[in-house]
Amino acid sequence: MKRILVMDDDDQLRAMLQLLLEKNGYEVLSAENGKIGLKLFYEKGADLIITDLIMPEKEGLETIIELHQNVPGLKIIAISGGGRIRPEGYLKLSESLGADRSFKKPFNNKELLSAVSELLA
Repeated sequence: MKRILVMDDDDQLRAMLQLLLEKNGYEVLSAENGKIGLKLFYEKGADLIITDLIMPEKEGLETIIELHQNVPGLKIIAISGGGRIRPEGYLKLSESLGADRSFKKPFNNKELLSAVSELLA
């Protein structure tokens, strides 16, 4: 069973993603920020990361940079609703830093699942 680590500071979104992914046959770990998420990743591992970009403690962009440097080839999906700039700006930046896919919140669950399936194939 493939393991996915979801990092997002929105408790409801994190719970929804966990339920969605588990219903589709994935094992899911979750964390409310990049600091906790990285600790979980280094302790338990994951085949795919789904990370929000704007979070307290350690943001998604910092997390993507660290993972991309330390674990080349790890599949990463970035999600964002924006912050100081529109979400498209953050998402474009996330892809240039190593994210394999990016989705603007709110995203289409079927499109997200399709990307997950494709990246884990």
